[in-house]
Amino acid sequence: MSAREELVRRLRGTVLPAVATPMDAAGVVDAGALRGYAERIAAEPVGGVAVWAHTGRGLYLSERDRRRVLAVWREAVDGPLVAGVGVPRAAGAVGLADAVEATVAMAVAAAEGGADAVMVYPLAQLDGDDDAAVELHERVAAVSGLPVVGFFLHGEAGGYPYPPRLVERLLALPSAVGVKLATLDRAMACQDAIGAARPSGRLVITGEDRMFGPSLMWGADTALVGIAAARVPLTSAVLDAWRAADHERFVRASARLDRFAEVTFRAPIEGYVQRMLWAAVWEGLVPEEAAHDPYGPALPEGERRAVVDCLEALAKEPAQDRAGA
Repeated sequence: MSAREELVRRLRGTVLPAVATPMDAAGVVDAGALRGYAERIAAEPVGGVAVWAHTGRGLYLSERDRRRVLAVWREAVDGPLVAGVGVPRAAGAVGLADAVEATVAMAVAAAEGGADAVMVYPLAQLDGDDDAAVELHERVAAVSGLPVVGFFLHGEAGGYPYPPRLVERLLALPSAVGVKLATLDRAMACQDAIGAARPSGRLVITGEDRMFGPSLMWGADTALVGIAAARVPLTSAVLDAWRAADHERFVRASARLDRFAEVTFRAPIEGYVQRMLWAAVWEGLVPEEAAHDPYGPALPEGERRAVVDCLEALAKEPAQDRAGA
């Protein structure tokens, strides 16, 4: 069995939190808080962890900080680590060739740091060039030596939407582990991408925090989501219930997760990182001084209150409703 096939086997049906990066208001990573957070998340029912993803602001971290973050998670987690690689949306003025080289260099650093796979951000510079997208994934795999996860990230969030034919081409690559879908609020695009991905036999990974339950019903079989950065059991309860065909439990668990998603994944969507950090503070996963997102929008204090109120309400529900979450 190849490394790619083994990774598919290990990850299918599991939740991979797209973990946050504890830092102060100036963007300085808090090493102590990071270690404590990593240990707590690693003790949860996870199939692996996604580092350097959008939730962890991986594209904005310095190379030194990225290596430190990866090293901490590699020490804490026994399961597979998937590292996001690419360039930030703000680097749109960078040409395609330079963006590709930066992405490849980041993938090499991920391999050197012990990552098991890389998730390739859809570069805005590709501008709908499907051939260039395929070539990017091939080059990342060839140079880094790691299996690759494709990443359908809608343009509003910094990428561009992959048409179904491109999803099929990416999953036909020998290095392809699967594809993550983050279509935000576009149900038909999500359904079409899942339909294109399922025949490949590779992982169909939902990144749909606001359509989590429906995306499983449409055919997703694994999860890599930012909403699990603070609430792993709340997320895994939905996936576990669906895989067990326990539809009554699935409905209850989905309703609970949707209530939390409603107060965390809302406009402005970039604010979700800060909202998840507030949730992590409430959960005791991250200290207050390390719960800052200097790369997102400023949010009114009322939004924090809404997140906390939701968490407190969920915690007070009857035990049967909280089962598995």
